[in-house]
Amino acid sequence: MLVLGIESSCDETGVALYSTEHGLIGNQLHTQMAMHAEYGGVVPELASRDHIRRLVPLTQACLHEAGKNYADIDAVAYTQGPGLGGALLAGCAYANALAFSLGKPVIPVHHLEGHLLSPLLAEEKPDFPFVALLVSGGHTQFMAVRGIGDYELLGESVDDAAGEAFDKTAKLLGLPYPGGAKLSELAKLGRPDAFTFPRPMLHSRDLQMSFSGLKTAVLTAVQNVRAEHGGSLPDAIRNDICRAFQDAVVDVLLAKSRQALLHTGYRTLVVAGGVGANWKLRAELAALQVRPTPKAKPEAVRTYFPPLPLCTDNGAMIAFAGAMHLQQAQPAAGFNVRPRWPLAEIVR
Repeated sequence: MLVLGIESSCDETGVALYSTEHGLIGNQLHTQMAMHAEYGGVVPELASRDHIRRLVPLTQACLHEAGKNYADIDAVAYTQGPGLGGALLAGCAYANALAFSLGKPVIPVHHLEGHLLSPLLAEEKPDFPFVALLVSGGHTQFMAVRGIGDYELLGESVDDAAGEAFDKTAKLLGLPYPGGAKLSELAKLGRPDAFTFPRPMLHSRDLQMSFSGLKTAVLTAVQNVRAEHGGSLPDAIRNDICRAFQDAVVDVLLAKSRQALLHTGYRTLVVAGGVGANWKLRAELAALQVRPTPKAKPEAVRTYFPPLPLCTDNGAMIAFAGAMHLQQAQPAAGFNVRPRWPLAEIVR
């Protein structure tokens, strides 16, 4: 089966072809970062219009890359939600129109399920069951994954997601949009102990997380530095703040990952979402070990990440998730978007 995947939930237009026999055979992506940078954030109306402009040429490029024709497509999957309403509508309308013209089924996909399953597109794939850490701009959640469609929500952020905290902190530091990735790069230049920021809910007995207080701590530090330096924020000190902020976020995610593995008894961790590309987080989680009891020997954890190009929003993860649903003969839905689709509604 050959499934075309359409991703248009926010500011990236993704189109991909996934073959259940040959894997990912076509993948095209257009990012709107340069367009939105002028405004310091995503402008929903501009995002929607740009998706409409890009979908047809990206589909044609994807088919050309794969050496396929429209007639070869067996189903069309699209991101039904969550996301920006207008952006989702652009992808939904296109996917439904294309599927109708081809006489093929259309498959709605939850955006976060796409991220959840994206590590299965890597050459080295995890086996079920595993703990998944979904860590993106809008969501930070731990899931127990027992199979396709068999998910249990273990815990999540109660306010800002980790990626959201990265971007907001970058803005506080005067970094251009989107600032999260730039903050991570500057953190490499910072001194590890120049600042110490709180690790919210680090020792709580659950798998909930909070990052808004950390952002506030950074704001206070920036204000103090500016007061001491005549309103300026020296580059070296900015880099130190980046390092301290990143270390705090990673420490929380590391501790909660360990706790989730102990809670489930699993020893496989899958990390997905845009923050999964963070160099510090990857290094720490790749070396993660767990100790079931204080006196027990440390046990190794197998940690899996999606390929770096598939960490951010993309059509490949939607095509793959759609193919998995199609193989399970799950019923398809028609024209519908769900901008505020709770992940809890797809877990069982």
